[in-house]
Amino acid sequence: MRRLLILFALVIYGCKPSDDPKTQHEPRLISVTYVGEYKKADILSQASGLVGSAGALVANILRYDVKYYKVSYKTTTTDGREIVASGALALPSGAGSAPLVSIQHGTLFNESDAPSYFKPGSESLLSLFMASSGFLAGMPDYVGYGDSRNEPHPYEHAQGLAVPIADFLLAVKEHLGAEGIKWNNELLLAGYSAGGYATMAAQKLIEGSYSSDFKLKASSCGAGAYNKSLLLDKFIKEPTAGEVAHNRSYIWVMLTYNRIYKLNQPVSYFFREPYATQIEKDGYKVNLSGSFNSLLNPDFIASYKSGKETRVTDAFRDNDLIHWKTRVTTLLVHGDADTYVPYVNSTSALEGMQQAGSTSVSLQTVKGGTHESSIQDFILQTYLLFAGSLGA
Repeated sequence: MRRLLILFALVIYGCKPSDDPKTQHEPRLISVTYVGEYKKADILSQASGLVGSAGALVANILRYDVKYYKVSYKTTTTDGREIVASGALALPSGAGSAPLVSIQHGTLFNESDAPSYFKPGSESLLSLFMASSGFLAGMPDYVGYGDSRNEPHPYEHAQGLAVPIADFLLAVKEHLGAEGIKWNNELLLAGYSAGGYATMAAQKLIEGSYSSDFKLKASSCGAGAYNKSLLLDKFIKEPTAGEVAHNRSYIWVMLTYNRIYKLNQPVSYFFREPYATQIEKDGYKVNLSGSFNSLLNPDFIASYKSGKETRVTDAFRDNDLIHWKTRVTTLLVHGDADTYVPYVNSTSALEGMQQAGSTSVSLQTVKGGTHESSIQDFILQTYLLFAGSLGA
């Protein structure tokens, strides 16, 4: 159980609407490939580790065997190239008309954990759990995994995540219609940590550009790093927990923005030696412990503090998801003892979204919850939020 929770906990960090109207109308679907089937009892055996003491409740929730598939579809990269990407689709056997749930996975340091592989112990279990509960459940791989594994992953880049998620959902919609699969036309979104950030990015894009394609009913965002510009400031000026997995994620964000925003700085511009050389060699999979700001180049820190790093700060600010108006019921779930993705991400998102006019956003605080220990609360709160759509 602990191993499974750690797999789910290794997530942090991971929009602009598309200007191309073809995104909404051109066919996205390439193929849907049958992968296998899970019996309800097998899913129950695996899912009990996700919810701990709520195992008895889960036994009543899971009702269906599940058939699962790989979906291949067309999408675009952050530089506008059309590519083939993939995702997972899990369908309950014998269920009636049901809502579609899109679950956005968290940080994956290993490509083999992509949802469409349905690897035991990976986050694809969440799609099986939701499907066995009666939902139609999709789980996009994102660019950089599965069919698009040779592309760089746009880690924690809002548009780079949201556009492929929307295209995945359009492809799934095509498949449901072509196969006559019962769907009540409702869409639900959920994700934890990097998945929470991706979920909010997708929610913003769908509300802004795909409202005629999807009846988005609710969104559940757990422990996401929605306030990128604040985190940049905190992580430069204040000590962090210094864990290797945390630093990997923070380094990955910096490398991603350096590439996508064409800052074109060498690694040594941001990070001091010998860390810069190690990052050059191993990328985001580097094993570096210690407070994140202790890894940074002192010249970069000084330049940032003097207000000269405007291109860097603009890149981070461009990915903030804290001040926008949603019309959809939105649940934020976050542990207030989270040292990986600080709790302030959710409090500032709540405040910013309410200031923008959102009236249906709420925050469920997990008292004393860490990034890992709050996962169970997130899963159960998400199910309770979505359960009302079953049988609608």
